[in-house]
Amino acid sequence: MLAGCPVPRFSLGVLPDDLYITPEPWPRIGRPPKHDLSAWSVTDDWPERVPVTQAAVDVFEAWFGDLFEELFGSGR
Repeated sequence: MLAGCPVPRFSLGVLPDDLYITPEPWPRIGRPPKHDLSAWSVTDDWPERVPVTQAAVDVFEAWFGDLFEELFGSGR
């Protein structure tokens, strides 16, 4: 018996070969992606000014403040 282990340990023996099955690629649902980038287009349909609340700014500053200071400086 192992020290500090009141329950005796036992071996499971040889594990079956098919215990770990390698997953196949999942079937894609829907239309396959177009790989010809020359046919792609980007549409900017956002308004000229996007309204942002002070609460949203506070959340971004709380989570990403250190990154913003590193990228853009303290701004103070």
